[in-house]
Amino acid sequence: MIKAEGITYSYKNSAVPALSDFSAHFERGEIVAVRGSNGCGKTTFTKLLVGILRPAAGRVLICGADICGLDLFEIGQRVGYVFQNPSRQLFCDTVFNEVAYGLRNMGLDDDQTKEISEHYLDYFDLTDHRESYPGKLSHGEKQRLALAAVLALGTEYLVLDEPTSGLDVLRQRELGDMLLKVKHDLSCGVVFVSHEADFISQFADRELVMPR
Repeated sequence: MIKAEGITYSYKNSAVPALSDFSAHFERGEIVAVRGSNGCGKTTFTKLLVGILRPAAGRVLICGADICGLDLFEIGQRVGYVFQNPSRQLFCDTVFNEVAYGLRNMGLDDDQTKEISEHYLDYFDLTDHRESYPGKLSHGEKQRLALAAVLALGTEYLVLDEPTSGLDVLRQRELGDMLLKVKHDLSCGVVFVSHEADFISQFADRELVMPR
């Protein structure tokens, strides 16, 4: 379980906290939509869940461990984060190396790295792009690659910031089906931010409404 307990966060030079004494929890095997008005702290909240930001008060627990005692790589092995623009997190020369990068950092040997990387490339229908440069992929393919790279690490949760942004209805459905697949096949917990009411009603098990 991921638990946020009374977390507060303020940005520098801001008189008003982005989040104040906010609590929530997330289980494996469920899809939770986070919604709320613009400026209510949704993206801030997702970054706190994955350790990109650290709370000024309160705490975030991942399977009972306080993330303040973990570095970003340790957190990333438990909770994967996908940016609204997946291009921001893709930096390797090939699609294969993008998935393999984290596995190599974990100390896996070449055979293990190859086996796991190729499994996730196949899982997300990216095998044909194995040697392609990630920057040349479509938005949907970049999104799938980002998911492959974080899930290959064995993460138990996914956090996605505005994954439906810029997607038409067909691409949104493809994304939703992919999240359902991850939920059912891997018992992965999924947390996503979205304003798309239809997408939320189709694919989320429950909603978390952020306070204003």
